[in-house]
Amino acid sequence: YIDMVIYDAEHFFDGYKANPDYAMKTIKAAAEAGAERIVLCDTNGGALPMDIAQIVDVAYKTIDTPLGIHAHNDSDCAVANSLVAVDHGVIQVQGTVNGLGERCGNANIISIIPDIVFKMGYKCIPKENLRKLREVSRFVAELANLRHFKRQPFVGDSAFAHKAGVHVSAIQKNRGTYEHISPEDVGNYHKILVSDLSGKSNIIRKAAEFGLNIPEDSPQLREIVEKVKDLENQGYEFESAEASLNILMRKILGQYRKFFDLISYRVSVEKHKEENTPYSEATVRMRVGGRVEHTAAIGNGPVNALDNAMRKALCSVYPELREVELIDYKVRVLSTTKGTTAKVRVLIESTDGKDKWSTVGVSENVIEASWQALVESMEYKLLMEYEKNLR
Repeated sequence: YIDMVIYDAEHFFDGYKANPDYAMKTIKAAAEAGAERIVLCDTNGGALPMDIAQIVDVAYKTIDTPLGIHAHNDSDCAVANSLVAVDHGVIQVQGTVNGLGERCGNANIISIIPDIVFKMGYKCIPKENLRKLREVSRFVAELANLRHFKRQPFVGDSAFAHKAGVHVSAIQKNRGTYEHISPEDVGNYHKILVSDLSGKSNIIRKAAEFGLNIPEDSPQLREIVEKVKDLENQGYEFESAEASLNILMRKILGQYRKFFDLISYRVSVEKHKEENTPYSEATVRMRVGGRVEHTAAIGNGPVNALDNAMRKALCSVYPELREVELIDYKVRVLSTTKGTTAKVRVLIESTDGKDKWSTVGVSENVIEASWQALVESMEYKLLMEYEKNLR
């Protein structure tokens, strides 16, 4: 709350382009009527930074009242326009968290704040509050029931992520080589990605994040590098499935623990009348805790039924798996020229209410690819619980 009269000059920049004299008369009248701050609005989002700079300068020659800026993103310039306006003297910036707003959105205040502080040198936000930017950004995305944009500047998961071996090697020596600010300053962190482009540096750093120590001269290091490249050539993607990568590394390092074995599974889909909704049923036989579990479950699709049947088999021995919830499921066709025989990649994101993790499966059969990802999701949870109990 501000005890101040603020006048928002809607469509100001378009109005100025259509009739400069009249546009200036409107803000002059507002100032004379007692407005203590006048916000110039790019309501249609069509202005470019050079337009903003020129028109803000003309406005300041017309009135002495402090100015603000309200930018929309229809030309993908809302953040740039806001920064240019600040550079030309405006003292208030209007925006929204994550740029949420009508049409293409508003100026993204989550980007504007660190730009103003770290790039332009203004002290407008306490440092301890800047470290909450990522948290606030993710919280608002969650409230809006939107997936957080991983490539969002400053606060996205990819904002300080590094994949190419030379990049990782460089940031180990000097983080400024590939990071324009310290990610911790905005509540983020740098992240090492592993893919078929990865070298030894990526694998060593990523293993360390997982709590695994791999010496540089270890024969297992080369084996992991080669295995990752081989699997990614088959269609696996570990950038988005780090839990699967964690399990792969543990298997090669001899630090993997098997909690259950599949004996068999069967999935069926039935539809009795054209107007009826089909339903799926799955049966699973697994060896769990020294005994064979034979369970069946139905679901709103074959993967859901398989997931339900597997949980029935496992939860009697591992009750902690009741906490695990599948929160995202993606299928991507890898070879579109092969039609319904194409290989598919399934990515699953899971949570236990505290942590989130992702796993991957690849097969020409979408059920089998889903099974692989489901199994590793459960295995990862059990591995983390096992390690926690050892500490």
